Amino acid sequence: MHVVVMGCGRVGSAIARRLEAIGHSVAVIDQDPEAFRRLGPEFAGRQITGLGFDRQTLLDAGIDTAGAFAAVSSGDNSNIISARVARETFGVEHVVARIYDSKRAEVYERMGIPSVATVPWTVSRLLRELLSVKVSELWREPTGKVLLMRVTVTDGWVGRPLTELEAVSGARVAWLVRFGEAQLPTTSTVLQTGDHLVVATTDEFTGRVHQAVEQGPSGGKH
Repeated sequence: MHVVVMGCGRVGSAIARRLEAIGHSVAVIDQDPEAFRRLGPEFAGRQITGLGFDRQTLLDAGIDTAGAFAAVSSGDNSNIISARVARETFGVEHVVARIYDSKRAEVYERMGIPSVATVPWTVSRLLRELLSVKVSELWREPTGKVLLMRVTVTDGWVGRPLTELEAVSGARVAWLVRFGEAQLPTTSTVLQTGDHLVVATTDEFTGRVHQAVEQGPSGGKH
């Protein structure tokens, strides 16, 4: 899928790199060309200098073929205007805006545009809203370092040992839900269609978890 990201700050650049890592094409928009340095030399997507709510800028970024749009600049007004243009003018299916004012975020949620306030798990929440990915954050302990993630087993992992998924992703499976019933896995557990896992991990490994689940056994790295 093609995804357009408006804003190349810490959140925008992190989202863009992670999206590209799991196989999506990405275009990033920012008013400041220097901001694109955050993407790093390996980023292969489009880098468009301009305003995220400008029609031509959006077209240059490929908004007319995009399946998702993320407005994550430093300005609430720019983010919501850009999100509305993406949704209402170009009909982008998955649109999400980062809003710093929590009260305003509630208003935009009622308008049908998912909004994410400034919280530690912003990147994970944005990705979940954009892609309906098979990995989502469930809980984070008070220091913010350790978290639980819900994983839906994808086709590539069906029939594979659960321990292989742990090795590739760097996460530990706390429990699994099979046929609606929770159970503790063992070293001999083999993954089945429809399995849902709850894994414990840290921010250091969340990228590997996403990559392993989305790309299958061959996509992860030990």
